[in-house]
Amino acid sequence: PVQSDLRWGCDTKLADRICNFNRHYAEHSGYFVRKTTFEDDAHEEVGINNTDGKTEITFYDSNTGKPLFYAPRGRTLDEFLKESRNHGWPSFRDDEVNWDLVRCLP
Repeated sequence: PVQSDLRWGCDTKLADRICNFNRHYAEHSGYFVRKTTFEDDAHEEVGINNTDGKTEITFYDSNTGKPLFYAPRGRTLDEFLKESRNHGWPSFRDDEVNWDLVRCLP
């Protein structure tokens, strides 16, 4: 099961259903903007004027707690958020992925 103390006020039941009992779908597009504190917390953690691209947020696996992604890396927080909003989910680039722990399925 997913951890009980997920960041940004994420719904643990939804996370459990998506992460553990699902092969085809994810949360609804825009969930991270409309239903969580992610954007506000990201601005607090990274800083509103993060233009140096040096401060990153670590994104952890909701089951194991292992670090899977580091963002923004090589871009500003605003660039990361804009791309994520356009996709409907947090959008990670290749250099933001912890490839030791993440795999892509065909």
